[in-house]
Amino acid sequence: MGIILSGHGLNKRFGAFQAVRDASFTLAEGEALGIVGPNGAGKTTLFSLIAGSLTPTSGTIVLEGKSVAGADAASRCLAGIGRTHQVPRPFLGMTVFENTLVAAQHGSGLPEGEAEDLAAEALSRSGLLASANRPAGVLGLLDRKRLELARALATRPRVLLLDEIGGGLTEAELVTLVALISDLKASGLSIIWIEHILHALLKVIDRLVCMSAGEVIAEGDPQTVMRDPTVMAAYLGGMKEHA
Repeated sequence: MGIILSGHGLNKRFGAFQAVRDASFTLAEGEALGIVGPNGAGKTTLFSLIAGSLTPTSGTIVLEGKSVAGADAASRCLAGIGRTHQVPRPFLGMTVFENTLVAAQHGSGLPEGEAEDLAAEALSRSGLLASANRPAGVLGLLDRKRLELARALATRPRVLLLDEIGGGLTEAELVTLVALISDLKASGLSIIWIEHILHALLKVIDRLVCMSAGEVIAEGDPQTVMRDPTVMAAYLGGMKEHA
């Protein structure tokens, strides 16, 4: 499979603080790549660089063979990069379908009728179609996470960025979420997933990256990365409760 997304020599400074330091990665078509690391490792900043909500101090990002360095978040969304956020923030006064339709209309570039079909499809893939007419404000946490996912899917992503989507869920809810993400991967969608809940992440991903202090310190087969002494020192000691 070819490389669908890559980053090369990415750096991001906020004044004197360097949040991401010379980070590089590749993502193959249909691959699920996990990113782990302690709080403050630079994971979400890296996601924001990929999605276009932050501009790198230096470095390049290439999507399907074309640099997206000069593209803003809206343009990258239209180009095929969809993202969820750690804390779902739906439009509470809208229905589940209306929330998803907004994403389809603004993120897919499709005309209204096709956007409605796309929104319905995204809800179906997320397991929320039966709740389409419910107000988003009454949803529980799992369904809010599903809605966040549906809104990302409604933009027709070629690459889906999942930012700690498992956070706050019960074990039973995690089983549902992992099955859903596994189905998306099986459909051929390319995924990058940041997650602190390691046992959930490891059920889906093909390859694992560990970051610490803004740098990529290990990359490769998930089990090999998890056994890396550098990774264990930087990350696992503080996360055993999630394993």
